[in-house]
Amino acid sequence: MGVKGLQYFMDCCCPEVCVTVNLRDMAEQHVARSPDTAPCSDSTDPTLVVDGMACLRHWYSCKNWVCGGQWREYMDVLQSWVEAFNSAGIRLVFFFDGVVEEQKRKEWVKRRRRVNGEISKIFRYIKAHEEQPGRELFCLPSGLATFTCFALRSLGQEVFCSVQEADYEVASYARQHGSMGILGQDSDFIIYDSVPYLSVAKLRINSLTTVLYDRQRFCRAVGLAVTQLPLLACLLGNDVVSEGQMQHIRNSAVATYRKNSPVPHHGAPQGQMVLAVSQFVSSLWGREEEEPGHILQSMTLSAFHQELLERGICAYLLPGQEGLHRNEVSARPPASAFEKYVSPEILKACREKHVAAEGFMVYGVVCEGVIECSNTLEDEEDTELLPQALVYKPCRQHIYGLLLGHDGSAVDPPAIREWFVYPGNPLKEPDVVHPVSLPCGRPSLDSLWFGTGSNVSALRLTSFLTIFDCQEFSELYGTVDASLLAALCLVTYIVLQVQTVSQEDVDAYLSQVVCLSVKSPQDIRQIKLPFLSSRAVQLGSLYVRGLSHLLGANCASGCPLPNAALMPWHSFDGVLFHSKYLLAHSGTDKTVLLDSDSSCLSLFLHLREKLLETCRKRGRVLQSRPRHSATGQSHKTTTGPRGRERPTDDDEHKGGGGTAKSVSEPPFVPNHCPKDVEATSDLRGQNKL
Repeated sequence: MGVKGLQYFMDCCCPEVCVTVNLRDMAEQHVARSPDTAPCSDSTDPTLVVDGMACLRHWYSCKNWVCGGQWREYMDVLQSWVEAFNSAGIRLVFFFDGVVEEQKRKEWVKRRRRVNGEISKIFRYIKAHEEQPGRELFCLPSGLATFTCFALRSLGQEVFCSVQEADYEVASYARQHGSMGILGQDSDFIIYDSVPYLSVAKLRINSLTTVLYDRQRFCRAVGLAVTQLPLLACLLGNDVVSEGQMQHIRNSAVATYRKNSPVPHHGAPQGQMVLAVSQFVSSLWGREEEEPGHILQSMTLSAFHQELLERGICAYLLPGQEGLHRNEVSARPPASAFEKYVSPEILKACREKHVAAEGFMVYGVVCEGVIECSNTLEDEEDTELLPQALVYKPCRQHIYGLLLGHDGSAVDPPAIREWFVYPGNPLKEPDVVHPVSLPCGRPSLDSLWFGTGSNVSALRLTSFLTIFDCQEFSELYGTVDASLLAALCLVTYIVLQVQTVSQEDVDAYLSQVVCLSVKSPQDIRQIKLPFLSSRAVQLGSLYVRGLSHLLGANCASGCPLPNAALMPWHSFDGVLFHSKYLLAHSGTDKTVLLDSDSSCLSLFLHLREKLLETCRKRGRVLQSRPRHSATGQSHKTTTGPRGRERPTDDDEHKGGGGTAKSVSEPPFVPNHCPKDVEATSDLRGQNKL
C-alpha cells in the first residue's frame, strides 16, 4: 500500500529512525540471539523476506531498457544479487503481487494512467531527440515481474505470489517465521507490527549494508504506541483510505498542532503533517486499554468514513494480533463460483501453481474471473500497430475456453473481466471477454493436467499450438529446440493477427532468436545501435508480451513445453532485436543478417519457410515494406568480428558530427484496411460491463 508522506518523513525529518546496519552482522546477531527464532521455517539460516515488486527497479540496472529488455544481462544481475546474500549465510524468500484487490482498483487505475502519460513522453522523446531517454523517464520492460518470478526460481530461490495484498503476506510470513527482516521500500512495513523493515533503495550489495527503519524509535519520535500506528496510516492516507477522504481531519490536526507549537521542531510541511496527525491520534486514547473500535466511535465520523477506517485498520492486523475484528479485506468472489466449470482438483492446482509462482494467468481466470495487464511500451500516436491487448485477445479467448469449457456441458462458460492497459482504453470499467472453444473441441482439463500417456502428451501439444493457430508445427516438436518452436509460434501468430507486419519484421524476429543462441554476453554488450526506431521499440514489447501469453497457454494446456523454454532470456534480447530490425529494413543480405553463420542461416530459412507456408494456408501473404529514416537515408548496422554488431552511418561523414541517434519513421498507410484494424474501434468500445 504505502502511507502518504511517511517514507519522506522518516528519511528527511526524523533521522533518528534511520539506522545504518550491516546485514552480515545482523544475521549473526539474529542467530546468536535466538537460534530457534524460526520454528516454522524449513531452514535455520537467518531469513530476509523480500518484497520482489519493490526490488524490480533496483535489479533492472541494464543500460538499455527501451528496446524490450536485456534479459541475459538481467539474469546475471539477479544471480550476483542472490549470491551476495548466500555468501553471507542469509536465506531469501521472495513475494510478488499476485492479484489486484478490487478495493484498490481505483488506485491501480490511477497509477496506470500516470504511467501511460510517462510512456507518451518516452515515445515523443525518441522521435524528437533520436535516442533513448534518460533514467528520469525510465520504464520497466514489459513482463519483468512475471518473468522475474521464474528467473529466481531457476536460481533455486523460494518464491511466492500473493493471493491478497502482497505487503500483508510479506509482513505476515516474516512475523510468523521469525525472520530477521523485511527487505523492501514501502512505509507500510513500519505500520505492520512485524519484523524490522530494511530499505532496498539504500542497499549496498557489495558491502551488504542498508538502512533499518526502527519501529520503536519511530513510535517514540511521534509519541504513539505500535498499536496506534494503523490509525495514523489511515488518516495520512493509503491505498484503502485515500488521502482526500481524511483531508478534513488532517487540516484540523495541523491547525491545532501549529496553535500549540508556534515554532514547530520540524519545519518541513510534511514533517508537521505527520507530527500533527500523530498528536491527534494520541489525544484520542484516553486510557491505554482503549479499543480501536471505541476510538473510531468517538471521532463523530459518518457511517461511511467510520467503516472505511475500520477496513483500513483491519488491513494492518496480522494473524494472532488483537484489535478490530479482521474481516476479509478483499471482496473477491469465492472459488466455488466456478465449481460447475472446473473440478475441485483443478481449483486446488490453480491456487497451488499461483502461490508457488509456477503458473501464469490460470489462477486469475479460474478462481477470480478477472485478469489484468499493466502498461506496455506502446506509442498511442502510432495507429498502424494494434495494441498488444487487442493483438493477443483471440489467444486469451482460446485460453479461457480451454480453462472453463467443461466437456459435454451445455452451459456457456462465464465471461472474464479484463483490466488491460492499452491506448484508447480509459480503464473506467473492465472489458468483458467471452471464452472461445478451441477448433479441435473442448479437451478435458483434468486429462490435460493430470492425465498420463502418449495420447495425453499429444493432446497437450495440439491444444497449445491450436491456441496460436499453429497446429502444423507439431511436426517440428522434438526436431528443433523448444524455445525456437515457441518463438516460431509467437511470430507466426503476430503475423496472422497484425496485417501491417512485413517480411522485414519477420526476418528481424527470426534472425534475432536464431542468433541469440550463439551470442556470448560480451557479444551482446558490444552491440551499438546507430539509431532507434520507435516502431521497433513497440515490436519488441509486443514480442515480450507474447511470451507471457505463451506461458499462459502452456500452463492451461498442461505444460507440453518446459516453462524454461518460454523465458525471454532464451529467445529475446532488446538490443539484438533492434539491430536485426535495422539490418533487415536496410535491405541487408540474409547471410549478413545471420552473422555469416551457415548453420544459423540454414535454421533461419527453415523456420521462415514454415512460417510462410502456414500463413499462405490462411490467406496471409507477407509483403516487403522496408522502413527508412525520416530523412529517407538508410542507417545500417554491420557485423564485426566474432559475429558482433557494429554501427555504421551512411551520413556520418556528411554532417551531424557522427553521433549515433534514433529517428522517427514516416507512418505507413496500407492500401486497404486490414480486418484486425477494422475491428479496432469495435473492440475498444464493446464488450464492456
